[in-house]
Amino acid sequence: MEAEASPSPSRHRARAGLLAATLVLVLLAAGGWAAVRAGGLGRSATAAAAPEIPTGTAVVARTDVVARQQVPGTLGYEGSFTVVGHAPGAVDGGQAQGGIVTRLPAPGAVIGRGQAVYEVDGQPVPLWYGSRPAWRAFQTGMADGPDVRALEANLAALGFDPDHAITVDGHFTAATRAAVRRWQGDALGLPPVQRSGAIPLGRVVFLPGPIRIAAVTATVGGAVQPGTPILTATSTRPVVGVSLPPAFQQLVRRGARVQVILPDGTATPGTVTSVSRAAVVPDPAAGQEGQGQGGGGPEQATIPVTVRLTKPRAAKGLDQAPVGVAITTEAHRGVLAVPITALLAEPGGGYAVEVVEGGARRRVPVHTDVFDETAGVVEVDGPGLAEGTTVAVPAP
Repeated sequence: MEAEASPSPSRHRARAGLLAATLVLVLLAAGGWAAVRAGGLGRSATAAAAPEIPTGTAVVARTDVVARQQVPGTLGYEGSFTVVGHAPGAVDGGQAQGGIVTRLPAPGAVIGRGQAVYEVDGQPVPLWYGSRPAWRAFQTGMADGPDVRALEANLAALGFDPDHAITVDGHFTAATRAAVRRWQGDALGLPPVQRSGAIPLGRVVFLPGPIRIAAVTATVGGAVQPGTPILTATSTRPVVGVSLPPAFQQLVRRGARVQVILPDGTATPGTVTSVSRAAVVPDPAAGQEGQGQGGGGPEQATIPVTVRLTKPRAAKGLDQAPVGVAITTEAHRGVLAVPITALLAEPGGGYAVEVVEGGARRRVPVHTDVFDETAGVVEVDGPGLAEGTTVAVPAP
């Protein structure tokens, strides 16, 4: 993403100092190969006789170089849903039956359409997709409504209307009843005498899509109490929550592309899906960390931002994991770039690269501009440098 506003001069100087310090560490981590090869940085001719550091090669590339500011975030899952219990009631005015929890899922379990969320009286309570929870029993003669439409859509999606007799219109028809009876036999295993074609309240759970179990509050063997939470869940879509310092707010907008740095150090792309319009000041009594130092105060206010991963599989096995989010602060398009490790420290200051031409090598001074620490490259310009030029880098 491109920055919408250029950094202030003071921030640019601070970032330049940080990049310079980072570069020194990179060069030192590379074994000081540049100084050893050139005999620079105050080394004598005798010291230059030390064994050379093995090197490899890279090519000068024409590419986009992006400077980024990294902020901390937490990788979790989008949405929050609470499944509440209903003692399974009867239909047609009969008496309620049972209401004992006989099976519960484990935290972290992923449940899709038609699969059991939990079990009551030995019968699975499946997940069906719908934007509203069920609030009444489903049966012949009931008033039309969006809950009936959701019921019909799920029966069709799960294959319980093989003849396509149902019209998904929110009206409970004979075709709807026949599909319910087919579900009761095929999915629940009920004998024909118990396939009523009606569904008591509490026998299905409607949620917008597949879920991931976050926490279980009910107990196996306990009675189902109406309105009591059974479990909490999230969607299966991984997202990163960021508490953004207000100073960076102008750099982030909805739809902007960012890089998410995972705990193992790898980067994966993401997109900003929401940016709060209001800053949040954490409650000091809540013991929240990572919001600043020195106790509560206006300086701790942050902007809640949500980032959705472009490749959700990258988050496999992670939950509530600390990650970094690299936000673009500056971008130069179609410029020459080399790996940061290709830079050689010049004795009088500045940098150079070592150009490799056949068996010969020559040192070329370069001007550096934008550093992309996430990609490990830096924008360069120097005499004779062109796309495809081969330069030396420390051997892996």
